[in-house]
Parts: sequence; C-alpha cells; structure tokens
Amino acid sequence: MLFLTVPYAEKDEAKALGARWNPTKRRWYVPDGVATAAFAKWAGQGADSPPGGAPTGRVDSYQGKTVTGANYVALEHDCNPFEACPQCTAALLGTEWQKARQHLAGLVAKL
Repeated sequence: MLFLTVPYAEKDEAKALGARWNPTKRRWYVPDGVATAAFAKWAGQGADSPPGGAPTGRVDSYQGKTVTGANYVALEHDCNPFEACPQCTAALLGTEWQKARQHLAGLVAKL
C-alpha cells in the first residue's frame, strides 16, 4: 500500500486511476496489486517523506499555502501525539507543542 498526497482539486483524477481513500488516515492510497507508476506525481510528498527532509505540513490546495500550527513538530512515525508513546514522548519533551498541550489540558481540567 502506497500512501499519496493528493490535493483536493486532483482527487477525482487519482480516483479514476485506481486510488482509494483511507478514512482512518484521511489519505489517498494505491491498493496492493495496482501499478504505482501513474501515481508518481503524488507519491513521495507530504508528511511521510517531505522533499529535502524538511517538514512541510498540510497544504491548503485552494490557496497553495503550507498550513501548520506554530507548535508543529514532525514525528518519525504515524501515531497519535495525544496518547502515550515512548518514541514520541522523547521527541516532544520540552517543545512548544508539549507546553501548549499541557496548557490546554489544564484548561480542560478546570471545566
């Protein structure tokens, strides 16, 4: 299974070529057994393997702008940063993301 970064404006084109939508990961993918050559323009982009190794974040295809929060931290693997993960805990330790999360948790606790 090859995950793709397909802008919303190009979703119909990807679907016509055989790509499928994964609602859990909210990403388009090429199913096993389908040739991947036709999907080259969408493969190798986005959060899984950013060009140049720098995090690019989500792209708003309408505006063509990179959309990331001020506290964005690129994680090495696909996990939920709101759940305990030994690998991500070390990566998030001391970051602005963690401080913002703790602040939010404090506000929610007061409710």
